[in-house]
Amino acid sequence: MATLLRKIGLIRLHNRDTEDPKHHHNHRGGGGGQQSASLRGKGGAKSGGHKQQQQQQQQQQQPGGAGDASPGPGKGKGKRAAEPAPRDKPPQPAAGAAGAAGAGGPRERAAGARAGPGPAAAAAAAAAATAGGSLVPAARQQHCTQVRSRRLMKELQDIARLSDRFISVELVDESLFDWNVKLHQVDKDSVLWQDMKETNTEFILLNLTFPDNFPFSPPFMRVLSPRLENGYVLDGGAICMELLTPRGWSSAYTVEAVMRQFAASLVKGQGRICRKAGKSKKSFSRKEAEATFKSLVKTHEKYGWVTPPVSDG
Repeated sequence: MATLLRKIGLIRLHNRDTEDPKHHHNHRGGGGGQQSASLRGKGGAKSGGHKQQQQQQQQQQQPGGAGDASPGPGKGKGKRAAEPAPRDKPPQPAAGAAGAAGAGGPRERAAGARAGPGPAAAAAAAAAATAGGSLVPAARQQHCTQVRSRRLMKELQDIARLSDRFISVELVDESLFDWNVKLHQVDKDSVLWQDMKETNTEFILLNLTFPDNFPFSPPFMRVLSPRLENGYVLDGGAICMELLTPRGWSSAYTVEAVMRQFAASLVKGQGRICRKAGKSKKSFSRKEAEATFKSLVKTHEKYGWVTPPVSDG
């Protein structure tokens, strides 16, 4: 019986506690406080983490700031500490003087430029120049030969088409660069023409040799036969004409134009066929003609293309 009463009492006490509004209020209040405190704690943690992230971004954007010096958590402090700063890096061995000059700052590069290339670079440049130097003259000579050949072939074709048969050409030993030119006509009112008729001379024979850089340099031209006097024809058959000198020559001159000028100078200079005994049979020589031509060029360079003093020949 007593036990039963005690159970009943306990049941009433439990019911009273569960039905007490204050008990329910305190219970709900305590739970809500804990939930709101938890939410506030989470929100504070989020806002604190967001602010910390913003501060880290600002420090990284600032040059030379604390963010560059001290890495954030979990970014490998030991790796950054092991790497030396750019100014502390040991200098790398350069391949040449140019690399050493380019690796430094503006002052170092300027000093390297003033000092010039190093021995290795200079030796490489000299080797390249030596290797290329042997090729340049060969290529240039080949180009000059092609230009000269094309020009002379055109000259031959133009002379072959002349209607008045003023001149004719024969190649010496089939060489395109060595011509024997026959001058068939001079002024028919001149004494030279009369001499040609009286001596049965059909033409005046001349020799033209063309240098490697023709048409940019003049040909060497001399009289072979007959032996002429005056008419600007000198010893050895050399011809005194300004256009045959390097100073008076132009690449626009053709062989036909040169021969017409020569025919005119013969008449102007009162050229005659030599009829003196013994002397008329003596032929002109190339060696004598070359020596005479060099001498007259020096004389005219000194006095200009006027009549020089008799003492100078």
